[in-house]
Amino acid sequence: MNRAVFLDRDGTLIAEKNYLHRPEEVEIFPGAGAALHHLAAAGFKLIIVTNQSGIGRGYFTLADAENVNRHLCAEFVREGVHFEKIYIAPEAPDQPSRGRKPSPQFLFDARDELGLDLAQSYMIGDKPIDLECGWNAGVKKSILVRTGYGLESESALKGKEFTDTNTRPMIVNDLAGAANWILEQK
Repeated sequence: MNRAVFLDRDGTLIAEKNYLHRPEEVEIFPGAGAALHHLAAAGFKLIIVTNQSGIGRGYFTLADAENVNRHLCAEFVREGVHFEKIYIAPEAPDQPSRGRKPSPQFLFDARDELGLDLAQSYMIGDKPIDLECGWNAGVKKSILVRTGYGLESESALKGKEFTDTNTRPMIVNDLAGAANWILEQK
């Protein structure tokens, strides 16, 4: 079975911009390309799972989000990085949604479409809903990065008791730190 690293987009791969919908505003975090390249070279499939509530709120269109994603993919291809798939949840938080994180549905879809072993896969994000998405899908570990909303999320997690080591998040500074940690695991 294949392994994957599931990645939140805004705040994890790229700088958090409020309701990003213009490709020219994409700002990839330093070291992200190299980190993803190392993960792919180690055999991990790379998959983006992103909530884009700005679509459901009427701030921008699905086509706008897809244009941002195309631009993002083109930028990463320059560093030899290819994403297997990008899953977008376009609904606003108060709208019914099949895949909006923390729902694990998109991870289950990827498992079924790509033959993935979720128990050997990872979820990386900057918010508790990203961690919960991974936990809900049964990934090996959910990793919180301190970029984007990560520092704020880390503070919110302080003092929280985790009854299971699988639901205790690994907390790292950035995507490069997450990739390094994953690659050190046996």
